[in-house]
Amino acid sequence: MDKKTAYSAGIYKHSDLTEQIIGAFYAVYSALGYGFLEKVYVKALMIELERRGIKADDEFPINVYYLGQQVGEYYADLIVNELVILEIKATKHLADEHEAQLLNYLKATPYEVGLLLNFGPKPETKRRSFDNTRKEWWVAQNKLKTNKDADER
Repeated sequence: MDKKTAYSAGIYKHSDLTEQIIGAFYAVYSALGYGFLEKVYVKALMIELERRGIKADDEFPINVYYLGQQVGEYYADLIVNELVILEIKATKHLADEHEAQLLNYLKATPYEVGLLLNFGPKPETKRRSFDNTRKEWWVAQNKLKTNKDADER
């Protein structure tokens, strides 16, 4: 007798929240379908998330630094519960560059989990994560904070 492993949403960081977000994504997709601009889906998803009691902020600035100098500024489509970055697409298929964009947003921010949601001809979702302990700037910043806290004691 074959035993199938049951999927457990609790095995990933913020998985309960990402499952709720994906549910909201499918609700919006079912209502609006394919063919609108990304901005329409972002606004509709904000409404659906808020209807479900989930906080969502749009147009969240992401600053990119090189050698301590700002070299770019981008905007994440949505930040949910100050934990998950959402990148919204309305394209035929998700491409590698869409995933790279989301990963770079994760690398440049203290957020560790992101969802790529495509309102294309067929709905697509991809979950990506990038642990803060792998981010050089985050490690350096926390090392300084730890040393400062130790000095104050």
